[in-house]
Amino acid sequence: MPVDTWLAFFVASWLISLSPGAGAVSCMSAGMRFGYRRALWNIVGLEIGILLVLCVVAAGLGAVLAASNLAFTAVKWLGAAYLVWLGVQQWRAPAIPLEIDVATRAGGAAKTLLVKGFLVNATNPKGILFMLAVLPQFIDPARPQFIQYAICGITLLFTDLVVMSAYTGFAARVLRLLRAPRQLRAMNRAVGGLFVAAGAFLATFRRAL
Repeated sequence: MPVDTWLAFFVASWLISLSPGAGAVSCMSAGMRFGYRRALWNIVGLEIGILLVLCVVAAGLGAVLAASNLAFTAVKWLGAAYLVWLGVQQWRAPAIPLEIDVATRAGGAAKTLLVKGFLVNATNPKGILFMLAVLPQFIDPARPQFIQYAICGITLLFTDLVVMSAYTGFAARVLRLLRAPRQLRAMNRAVGGLFVAAGAFLATFRRAL
């Protein structure tokens, strides 16, 4: 991959990662409820979800999803329902200050956070279609495909990891300042509302004809 092409994709990767979405909300939720170190498992799940999307697009399955109304609709509503479910769970989360043992018992186990993060990105057909539209522009069909997709994948994972870590760290720092149950309850409901809004937005998403 030529350096100028990679630099263009590097810039595009930052724009993709910085655009607000369900991943950012997921990071803020995990950071606020479980602290930065434990919420890293959520980030790992998000990145695995992105890696899956990249593999789907590279394998050509993204084009199948884009062409099938049934597959697209099924994945879209699954993703929307999952985000709304996360919003309800966040809304109902206990208004108690962060404690590691309490966090682990209340849905903060590493495996739970990893799966939640993975599903946020893996059930987002908008992300698949967006990647399907962006990635091919940086891939030279005359050069080996695997190496180019690997370079793009590593680049996007790096930028997204940095951005999601920043969202998580910010939320974890804010959490330390919130001790009163009223403050924690308001924050839980605000983040829960963002999850529901993200789900509603995904439900209204339509492919360009």
